[in-house]
Amino acid sequence: MSRVRRTLTATVTLALACTTLTGCFDEASPHDAVRDFLVGWQSEDYDLAADRTDGERAAVRKALADAKLELDAASFRFKIKSVHIAGDESRADFSAEVDLGENNPLWVYDSVLPLHLVDGSWKVRWSASVLHPQLKEGQRFAVDTKPTRRQPVVDRNGASLQRPQFLYVAGVIPSQLGGKDEEVVRRLSAITGFAQDRLLSRIRSSPPSKFVELATFGRTRYLAMKPKLDTITEITTQRQEQLFAPDAPMEIVGKVSALTPETEQKLGGPQRAGDSVGQSGLQKAYQDYLTGSTRTRVITLDLRTGKEAALLQEWPGRENLSVKTTIDRAIQAAAESAVDQAEVSALVAVDRSNGEIRAVAAKGLNEEEDVLAGKYPAGTTFSIVASDALIKAGVKPTQRLACPAERTVGGARFAEAGQVGGLSPTFQENFAKGCVTALASLARRVDASALTKSAKAFGIGQPWQLPLQSFSGSLPKLDSDADKAKAISGQTVQVSPLSMALVAAAVASGTWRPPVLVTDPSSPDPTAEIVPEPPPQPVALDPKVRTALTAMMRAGATGTPAQTGSGRVYGVAAPAGDEGSRQAWFVGWQGDVAIAVLSRNYDPAAVAGDFFATLRDPS
Repeated sequence: MSRVRRTLTATVTLALACTTLTGCFDEASPHDAVRDFLVGWQSEDYDLAADRTDGERAAVRKALADAKLELDAASFRFKIKSVHIAGDESRADFSAEVDLGENNPLWVYDSVLPLHLVDGSWKVRWSASVLHPQLKEGQRFAVDTKPTRRQPVVDRNGASLQRPQFLYVAGVIPSQLGGKDEEVVRRLSAITGFAQDRLLSRIRSSPPSKFVELATFGRTRYLAMKPKLDTITEITTQRQEQLFAPDAPMEIVGKVSALTPETEQKLGGPQRAGDSVGQSGLQKAYQDYLTGSTRTRVITLDLRTGKEAALLQEWPGRENLSVKTTIDRAIQAAAESAVDQAEVSALVAVDRSNGEIRAVAAKGLNEEEDVLAGKYPAGTTFSIVASDALIKAGVKPTQRLACPAERTVGGARFAEAGQVGGLSPTFQENFAKGCVTALASLARRVDASALTKSAKAFGIGQPWQLPLQSFSGSLPKLDSDADKAKAISGQTVQVSPLSMALVAAAVASGTWRPPVLVTDPSSPDPTAEIVPEPPPQPVALDPKVRTALTAMMRAGATGTPAQTGSGRVYGVAAPAGDEGSRQAWFVGWQGDVAIAVLSRNYDPAAVAGDFFATLRDPS
């Protein structure tokens, strides 16, 4: 709950508390003094509270106000537990609930109000222990916080996917301000935009000898502000090295920035000036895990020495954790090198045995929005999925199938730019070359339900989820032969590069599996308030269909730039959309790595060939 919400809640609670306390006691007794004192303290009507004590009015008023500042408290709330009278002495047992703000836990403690009769009126016997049983004269409250550095996003082997970056932290040591704390925060607020009251509260609630971080800047912002910051002589700036700069895949890892006044107000949570904020990618998705929560200690300090006198309460905070991904550095490097050939290109690689994403690379495209979540026409790469239904329906890879320049199916017209060699090529040859007219002609050989079932088995349109945006594909409703023909040729099917890499992995391994990008933690939500939906179950391919598809995809890669080196490559290439898009696919695998490549004005099979060659020989 944010500080603002807690304060509003406290106000409502106060109204109820006042009504309750007033209604409980109708006669002149200790109860009236107890009520007035606690209501005055809670509502910050410190004159009302002070008038119900035997202390000097100004001193009591200042002590109550200082307690709120020293604790950086959003609110106090009290509950009377019992009142005991023994002659002209009395005691009231009560519980206090202090909202320390900044999303810290509530501090709850029990205390006692001693009272006695003074000139016929009940008064609280004033001393420091009225504020807390362990607070003594010559002491004050303080809140000691210990933030932890942001943890990194790491690859599958635990190596950081960020590089060091210098941050600049502006802060003060309260004991060295010489009473100028209000002037210092006023000037710092004017320069940085951070709220003046928040800066002042952080200073006054901290131990006097501790460096209090007030604002953190990246290098560019710091250099712009440095001349103005240097005019505040009480401000010290420390340079800190932290793992903030993302390594490849940069857009998947995401960017981190120091907290700004704008993001501090927007987040409204545990973040404070000086903290780091994930702006995109996994850094944003796992913000709460990577930062954890601050360890907080409520203590008393000796006013003379400034040293800690007693620990009143401690909260260890939530441990911050690294986010472990499935990214493999060697495979990622090969992918980065491969896509660099084209002006616009994307490649995603998955482990065929478990669906773990090993690499995401893009040039001229966005790794998350286009590679994981992009929506592109499947083209005849969808014939991999359609062939599952066709082979089950009795179509054999050796069946002769003409590849004319034009063909009409159910009233829908299909055109093929280049005929497949031979007078009567086989289904396998038409599959390998992506003959649209030949593949569309098979629409009458298969039921719409069978095509839909095969698409589902290969994950198209399935509700798998990643912590980042992703798209599993879509298949339209198939009401006619024309609809089926358009689907078989991939004209009406939309897919992402990730969903097609998973299709290749399914043929390579014999089982379709949902994708995995992060192995630990299991959910971006550390509170477990949002339970992620279970992923779809793996789906095993028919062994006979898999055998046929493996041979067909071997034929599809043979003679292409994808097969430029040693080791067999399996795959199929196809246009992605009409000629105007100038986009094309290569979907396939070699060894344990299945890939999908999408490129514009460049042969995607050449990108795939370079990728596989680099994996074989990283040098």
